[in-house]
Amino acid sequence: MIQRNGRTGEPIDLSIDCAGIRSPNPFWLASGPPANSSGQVMRAFDMGWGGAVWKTLGDPITNTASRYGAIPYQGRNVAGLNNIELITDRPLEVNLKEIAEVKKKYPNHAVVVSLMVETKDEWRDIIKRCEDTGCDGFELNFGCPHGMCERGMGSAVGQEPKVLEEIAGWVMEFASIPVLVKLTPNITDVLYPAMAAQRGGVDGVSLVNTFKSVIGIDHDTLSPIPSVGGEGTSGGYCGPAIKPIALHMVTRLGKAPEFHLPISGVGGVQSWEDALDFLLLGASSIQVCTAAMHYGFKIVDDMILGLEEWMREKGYSRIDEFVGKALPNYKEWGDLNLNFKIVAEIDPGTCIECQLCYAACEDGAHQCIELPKGTRVPRVIEEECVGCNLCQIVCPVEGCITMVERDTGLPRESWNERVAKGTAGAGSLH
Repeated sequence: MIQRNGRTGEPIDLSIDCAGIRSPNPFWLASGPPANSSGQVMRAFDMGWGGAVWKTLGDPITNTASRYGAIPYQGRNVAGLNNIELITDRPLEVNLKEIAEVKKKYPNHAVVVSLMVETKDEWRDIIKRCEDTGCDGFELNFGCPHGMCERGMGSAVGQEPKVLEEIAGWVMEFASIPVLVKLTPNITDVLYPAMAAQRGGVDGVSLVNTFKSVIGIDHDTLSPIPSVGGEGTSGGYCGPAIKPIALHMVTRLGKAPEFHLPISGVGGVQSWEDALDFLLLGASSIQVCTAAMHYGFKIVDDMILGLEEWMREKGYSRIDEFVGKALPNYKEWGDLNLNFKIVAEIDPGTCIECQLCYAACEDGAHQCIELPKGTRVPRVIEEECVGCNLCQIVCPVEGCITMVERDTGLPRESWNERVAKGTAGAGSLH
């Protein structure tokens, strides 16, 4: 973790332009409870957030009590949050008035309005009324996986590329400011709705929205969690647990040569390192919701300071200098080097003799670790080690187990190259 007292050198420019929406830094509140009112958004801007996507506007609904359930991590932290909360339950006129107030007071911050309505006339009307507030852009909520999809909105649109393309076309007919489409992850291949959004003419996409989920059952009441009077339903799963899947989907779009829209990355961000992962894989802005709900708006301070220090250390002065820099290093499995070799090494001086590495390798991997007689310190059988990393992952002592490269003397060669040469073996038939 980069420390605050390490700040040196020239100022870093964190300003970004995502699909024509500019903000002083890439950190936006995602559409949800933290961006539900002018008081919240203005407080967030005062604390350093660069933008906010207002909680989805449409016909106000009635929300349930309760609304949230969580998967705990290490006894207290939220690994994943399940929510059954829907769009705004506040009158449209109140939201529009507050959006105008925020934009007037913070002209340089990004104020994006999330929208969800049904008919073409409703889209025309709400777009005109929102643009009158001075907002900077729209985000079309085609991702909500509960409550609204049963009414033909949210993910019901996001899962039907033709419908998505049609509605996106309506919006682009009416809108004079940038438009993002928020994509649902509840689909086999996120490229399909992304391409539909692109064909609809929008300016960019944001992804991912929440995952449809049931996180557990109350074993006393037998109700799904969260429970509404002893009953429950599927909700939207978010938080740190979804980050790996969100990164995969961002990468899917970043690597697709036919897709060329800007991306706003969403899903499980709670640190500057998380945000950097999204940026390096092609996102040009970062949206955060669950972490702001969990830790409060002040988390953005560490995100800004950490990103600044990493940029200074690596010699970057602007964010656009490294957006997507990791994409060339992402390969399909068949293009990876099969002649690359690493093996595990155990430092007996720091080993605490817990033997977790031995148990994991013996029962869960490749039986490459032994327990020599007369000692409780495991030993790697190097000639058998396949370099899977499992022992290093389970070891509770940082630095005790390292993965060390070994020179095989063989040239770089992938499975696809072996197939082309006819040396891949039986696996090439599958």
